[in-house]
Amino acid sequence: MPKAKVLIIKLGYSETLDPDTSGLVSLGDVFRSTVLLHLFPQDRYHITWIVDERAWPLLRGNPCIDRVIKINPFTQFQLLRANYDIVINLEKDPGVCALADAVPAWQRFGFRFDPITGEAAGHLRAEQAFSVANNPTLKRELGRNWSQILYDMVGAEWRGENYVLGYRPSGPAVNDVGLNLRVGSKFPLKTWPKDNWTKLARRLEAAKLSVSWQPEQDNVDEIERYIDWIASCRVLVTNDSLGLHFAAALSIPTVALFGPSLATDMPDSNHIVKIRPSWAADCKPCFSRHCQKKKPCMPLISVDEVFDAVRAVHERVHERAVAANAN
Repeated sequence: MPKAKVLIIKLGYSETLDPDTSGLVSLGDVFRSTVLLHLFPQDRYHITWIVDERAWPLLRGNPCIDRVIKINPFTQFQLLRANYDIVINLEKDPGVCALADAVPAWQRFGFRFDPITGEAAGHLRAEQAFSVANNPTLKRELGRNWSQILYDMVGAEWRGENYVLGYRPSGPAVNDVGLNLRVGSKFPLKTWPKDNWTKLARRLEAAKLSVSWQPEQDNVDEIERYIDWIASCRVLVTNDSLGLHFAAALSIPTVALFGPSLATDMPDSNHIVKIRPSWAADCKPCFSRHCQKKKPCMPLISVDEVFDAVRAVHERVHERAVAANAN
C-alpha cells in the first residue's frame, strides 16, 4: 500500500502563534514544529517539508522527514504539479497561504488564504490558533502550551510528544553549567542583561561549578557544534530561545528565563525550571519586540534567584549521577 503524502510548510517567516510577520526567520519556531512529526509514522507517511534556506540545517538529517525543500522562486511550480494527501501550512503570510491552498490535496490544516479580505485566516481547526496569534490576552488566558495548540490545529491530541532532532550529539557532559545568553534578532527583549550573566558566572565559579559560555555562532550551518555544546552541559541556563528547545529535545536539565514571552508556551517538564519576573503587570508577557514601559522586565529577574535555581538543579543532577554509579 503506498504511503500517504504529507506536505508541511513551515518556512520560519511568521511566528505560528504570534502576530509578528517581519519576515525574519524564527529558527525556534521551525524547530519546535517538528513535534508534529510524531503524527506521521514513517511506515505509513512520506513527509515533505518546505523551509527557508536559513532554517534548513535545523531539519538536516531528520529521520522522520523524507524530503526537505529549500524554498526558491520556482518552488511554487514544483508544488502545483504535485499531489498530496495532507497539506499543513504553518505560515500566516497571505502569499504563502494562497500557494498552500493551490497545492492539490485531500486535507488541509493550518492557515489559509481568505479571498474576501486578501489576508490569512485559519482552517476550521486552526481558528483558535489564529485568534491566539492576534489576541495576546487570549493567549495568556488559554493555558495551553505551544505543542498542544499545534496538535489542536491538525485535529490531534498532544500526549507529551517531544521535538524531533535529527542530529544526535555523542560527546559526554563535561561542563557543570552552560550559559546560553543570546536570543534571535526577532525578539531582542527576551535576553537577560549581559551584566547579570557575568555576575551569575562569578557566583557559580565561586561555588566550585565549572561554567561554559555559549560559543560564537556566525551562521546556522554551525548548528551541530551548537547542539554539541548544549549536550556538554550538565545544566543549561537560557533565555527563551532556540537553545531552550534544543535542550528540551535532549532532556538537558534547564533553568529557563522568561519575560516578554509566555512561559506556559513551553511544555512543563521535570527537566525545566521556569523563572519569570517577580512583579505583576497587566502587560506581562507583552510578546513585543519593543518595550513600552520605562523599564523592561528581564532585568527584574535577580541573579540570586537564578543562582539558587541552578544550584538546586545541579545538586539533583549530581545526586542522580551518584545513584546511577552506585547501581
